[in-house]
Amino acid sequence: MTEETATSSRKRDHLQICCEQPVEAGNAGFGDVRLVHNALPECDMDAIETKTRFLDRALGSPLFIAAMTGGHPDTLEVNRRLARAAERYNLGMGVGSQRAALEKPELEGSFTVVREEAPHAFLCANLGIIQLRDHGIEWAERAVEMIDAQAIAIHVNSLQEAIQPEGDHNAEGCIEALRDLCKEFSYPVIVKETGSGISAGTARVIRGAGASAIDIGGYGGTSWAKIERLRASGSELADLGEAFLSWGIPTVVSLREVRTAGGPIIATGGLRSGIDIAKAVALGADLGGMALPLLKPAMESDDALSLAVEAMHRELRVAMFLTGSRSIADLRHARTYITGLTRQMIENSD
Repeated sequence: MTEETATSSRKRDHLQICCEQPVEAGNAGFGDVRLVHNALPECDMDAIETKTRFLDRALGSPLFIAAMTGGHPDTLEVNRRLARAAERYNLGMGVGSQRAALEKPELEGSFTVVREEAPHAFLCANLGIIQLRDHGIEWAERAVEMIDAQAIAIHVNSLQEAIQPEGDHNAEGCIEALRDLCKEFSYPVIVKETGSGISAGTARVIRGAGASAIDIGGYGGTSWAKIERLRASGSELADLGEAFLSWGIPTVVSLREVRTAGGPIIATGGLRSGIDIAKAVALGADLGGMALPLLKPAMESDDALSLAVEAMHRELRVAMFLTGSRSIADLRHARTYITGLTRQMIENSD
């Protein structure tokens, strides 16, 4: 199997495993967060406004369709449905890693379909930081052009690389590559973790390199250690994946750390409801990203996906109403209680 074919095949494996196997691990911390109830909200729930802005773009709500898939023909229909939802509800959307299509242009269709179905949506291209380092700004430009994106997410996935059979184990030179991209690129650069979270120190390095935003990708949702363990079933790498199932910074803890570095934040990693989105915004996030909760209905039908998005929005509006938040700007000032292990970790990180 060629390297290019292996990359595409891996995308199909990931999609299949996420849909058919239990791939979540850990606790993102949202269960330890309570929004403070306002018994006298003094607002009309039916008039609550969920619109927001991110990187100078107006969006219908803070719900962000997080990067999921692409790079294999079997992923085309999923991306088509996700893009239709992004267009219908004016949501931001990220695509999965575009490496496979950059290596093998005949696979571009599973990505270009996104812009075809969402001509007005805010789209984020996606390239791994290792590929950025190895191929330079040209690949970033091609990734953006492929889907006519408004921004690019540079994903960092050291844990996944460390335990997958095809993983890249040399991470030297990545910060310099990121700094060069941010300096020379004409589009906003978002640095995105994929499930292990970002610390305050790393966030400061990212912001210092010139990144426009951070997607924290915290621990507690879809686990790439678990996915790669399932892919490597029966090998020593499966044992390695098992050993690192609890590795990472929980999403809520990471969010509290990353916000100290300033700048826009997308909170991803274990958000499973509109209430979680509301909690994330109250804790300092600009958007709340979801992948797995939208992937499964997207595999089913457009209607199933629309029902899932509308359920998220209903929960978000009710949470806003019960905190007396007429707008997302108001929700940012809603009080929270943080308890349990999440509180302990936050206090120990101060």
